[in-house]
Amino acid sequence: MRTAARFVLAGALAFAGVAHFAMTEEFLGQVPTFLPAREAIVLVSGGMELALAVALVVLRGERLALAGWVVALFFVAVFPGNVWQAVHGSDSFGLDTTTSRLVRLPFQPVLVVWALWCTRAWADRLR
Repeated sequence: MRTAARFVLAGALAFAGVAHFAMTEEFLGQVPTFLPAREAIVLVSGGMELALAVALVVLRGERLALAGWVVALFFVAVFPGNVWQAVHGSDSFGLDTTTSRLVRLPFQPVLVVWALWCTRAWADRLR
């Protein structure tokens, strides 16, 4: 079950990574306007998602556990962009109401837990 969950997460990361390049304008809605090089941020984060997807598929053992921590930290790192979108009312990805933008926020911690669980990162850390 963990392996299937890991591959699903890898697929989601790969899809999102490609989408960063195909739909850059949509992703700009999550990057705070006060940051410089916003388009570069979108493209670099897309590349990171693609690299993380590959890591989830090809790595094993302790390296996979480390990748799980990196994926979890990536989800934590991009969370402020989701909060910014909610606070500033950006309509990216069809999130055109305050409710829809706020409902999305609790899913980010779920992704963090998912990454740690499916890679056994947390269990590895406890050993």
